[in-house]
Amino acid sequence: MPHILTLNAGSSSIKFALFEAGSLNERVRGQIEAIGTKPHLSARIANAEKTETDLDAAEVSDHAAALAAILALMEDRFSGADVKAVGHRIVHGGPDYGSPVIIDEDCLANLEKLIPLAPLHQPHNLSGVRAAQAAFPDATQVACFDTAFHRQHPWVNDTYALPLELYEEGIRRYGFHGLSYEYVTRALRQLAPMHAAGRVVVSHLGNGASMCAIQGGQSVGSTMGFTALDGLPMGTRCGQLDPGVVLYLMAEKGLTAAEIENLLYKQSGLKGLSGLSNDMRALEEAGTIEARRAIDYFVYRIRRELGAMVAILSGLDALVFCGGIGENAWRIRERVCQDFGWLGLELDESQNRAGETIISSQRSRVRVFIIRTNEELMIASHAAEKAQEAIASAAAA
Repeated sequence: MPHILTLNAGSSSIKFALFEAGSLNERVRGQIEAIGTKPHLSARIANAEKTETDLDAAEVSDHAAALAAILALMEDRFSGADVKAVGHRIVHGGPDYGSPVIIDEDCLANLEKLIPLAPLHQPHNLSGVRAAQAAFPDATQVACFDTAFHRQHPWVNDTYALPLELYEEGIRRYGFHGLSYEYVTRALRQLAPMHAAGRVVVSHLGNGASMCAIQGGQSVGSTMGFTALDGLPMGTRCGQLDPGVVLYLMAEKGLTAAEIENLLYKQSGLKGLSGLSNDMRALEEAGTIEARRAIDYFVYRIRRELGAMVAILSGLDALVFCGGIGENAWRIRERVCQDFGWLGLELDESQNRAGETIISSQRSRVRVFIIRTNEELMIASHAAEKAQEAIASAAAA
């Protein structure tokens, strides 16, 4: 049976999912973590059966070996699964890639040029591509970009007040989490088409966090910018920062570019503020002053950016929460929405705490939703479409 495989390769991990090509029914979803050190495979089969396996570090030392372990799982559980297309999450598509594309050598070379724009993500995404090309030489390889959803931003939301030639060279506001926003937008269109056609703010809150202003289904503003550091504080990333801080760290503290990168990407955010953890559940349970302050700052920045998104949209019809925190942390949702009555926004306390799909009160003019995002399904959908295009093109040739 033909299948679609999705891959999301990180520095030491690969997330994967397998879908039936026609129906896009999910067969399995999982990940391999700690590649090269203490590799561990976890996967959930469609019938809710979960498998956990520790792997040999010497054998699973890179993405190619990790993919081989995934293939072994697929062969064991789904013998006969014929992978026709592989969809890859690629963090950065630069200014030119505004939609998914079939990966060829020219495309791969172009994506390698974008590595300086996403040094902590892009190299590993492309490593996953190469591993999949070797494992599935006859499958259609499809790049799905986290930046693509934002590529039609109005110019004022796309630029910085820097010399124009830098914008032309690619220093601009790209925005990220686009695959999540695209999925949520499609899901909202099915759930509440009138609201989806209006003014929507989606809050993707997880270890990575951002917000997006969407009008008529199109992204018109994002909290993230040139990199995935900007905007909201995140699990280990700082969020919005005066660039003068970076200059100070270089001039006065003597930090190198690599040290600053490590500080801003891996030692900041909730982890840096709390001195404890990047996990919201751990912070809520800890109850220390530092943990409470970290949560306070997280909520404050979300509320501040919500106001900015409403200004961009000239109003608000719907607010959507997604991502690990957005979908599961009812206290955060409650605090974010508190005292927004002036905007016509009011939560239903019991529905919010129960995690219902609609959590706004009946009096609320602004409808508030929880939509569980599914980036893997979005990638699979794009990969299936591109595979069909490739078949049609080959038949016409």
